[in-house]
Amino acid sequence: MSDSQEKQGLIRRLWTWFWSPIAVLSVGFILLAGFLAGILFWGGFHWALELTNTEEFCTSCHTMETNLGEYRETIHYNNHSGVRAICSDCHVPDEWNHKIKAKIMAVKDVYHELAGTISTPEKYEDHRLAMASAVWKKMKESDSRECRNCHNFDYMDFTLQETRAASEHQRAIDTGMTCIDCHQGIAHSLPPDYLETYQKISEAVDGEVLQKHAAASGDDIRSFLNKSSD
Repeated sequence: MSDSQEKQGLIRRLWTWFWSPIAVLSVGFILLAGFLAGILFWGGFHWALELTNTEEFCTSCHTMETNLGEYRETIHYNNHSGVRAICSDCHVPDEWNHKIKAKIMAVKDVYHELAGTISTPEKYEDHRLAMASAVWKKMKESDSRECRNCHNFDYMDFTLQETRAASEHQRAIDTGMTCIDCHQGIAHSLPPDYLETYQKISEAVDGEVLQKHAAASGDDIRSFLNKSSD
């Protein structure tokens, strides 16, 4: 038997196996059905995920009415350009891994909604600083990642900005500042004495970053010394 005949025989056997019945259904049918089911599941999952990113969903809880009212008084809601940033633009990352983590962490919001943690204006104000601090810390750690989805220093024309804005943005570039360092109250009202709390958060995050760099540098030095000794 020639090589071509052996190959044809192998292909024929694989094709027969692929469509051979297992109990009632063939292997091919099961695989195709599984593939189509996977597409439907992924499409449904993605659709549900995007649904939770809408402004209507984000503000559907009673406790978010205060947030919504404050947001509607800011430049992110109404501005000269007509570009509107909604809740998910600032609070939900675009990158898949960060997005899924944010969605998992958001489960706590459902708990607090059910528990009534901020169900009254008084309770809301009592927790405002803690809620703001959590967001500030997250944004400081991510280098204001969500802000940079729309705002990027590289794309700014400082000659078109007001003098103070251009000067502050240049200072931010020169000193390695991030958006949230200056724009803590860009979308929501600020709690009393917030600046001292933010400074503590900023110092803590900067300290963690320095420690990581120091640890990485130490590893590099140790690696270099080990290679030298060899």
